[in-house]
Amino acid sequence: MNQKTKTLTGLALFTAIIVVLQLLGSFIKFGPFSISLVLIPIVVGAAVYGPKAGAYLGGVFGVVVLIACIAGWDMGGSLMWNANPLLTALVCVGKGALAGLAAGGVYTLAGKKNRMAGTVLAAIVCPAVNTGIFLLALFFPFHDFLVAWSTAAGADIATYVLTVLVGVNFVAELLLNVVVSPVIVRIIGARLGAAKTAA
Repeated sequence: MNQKTKTLTGLALFTAIIVVLQLLGSFIKFGPFSISLVLIPIVVGAAVYGPKAGAYLGGVFGVVVLIACIAGWDMGGSLMWNANPLLTALVCVGKGALAGLAAGGVYTLAGKKNRMAGTVLAAIVCPAVNTGIFLLALFFPFHDFLVAWSTAAGADIATYVLTVLVGVNFVAELLLNVVVSPVIVRIIGARLGAAKTAA
């Protein structure tokens, strides 16, 4: 019961961090979209508490992204929301939840053998899944928006995706995650060490 309470407390703390960071990140723009600052606490939470917790924390991130789309804080997301609210909600929440789930799954598998390798892989997988699902949505159900944005930027679709969506947003998120991986490892180590001491 004590361990369950600690887990719930930890998840509540991560939830608050994610909400605050994502709200702040909504106002940091790279092109029409905001950069995600919350992937780091999602990776940490997924590594410490497992894939299900990662999916939950990623889902929280997705809900805050959706709120930004509805409120108009995210220009590109707002256009998507006005065009198709249900699909936009599924993309926002789904990509976050799957990114957290994937990060937790990768860490669970790789972290058993090497904590640093597991952390780095989880830190790579999380933004890759998040951005990958978003790009799939743009290429298929929201293709008209992708065409309009690339045209407005004076570039073909491939160049726009590589330079704006992947070249800026994804690379920034990926580098941020990988650079702080050693810090994530220390946090995980401290958390696991505390859990063993308590046991």
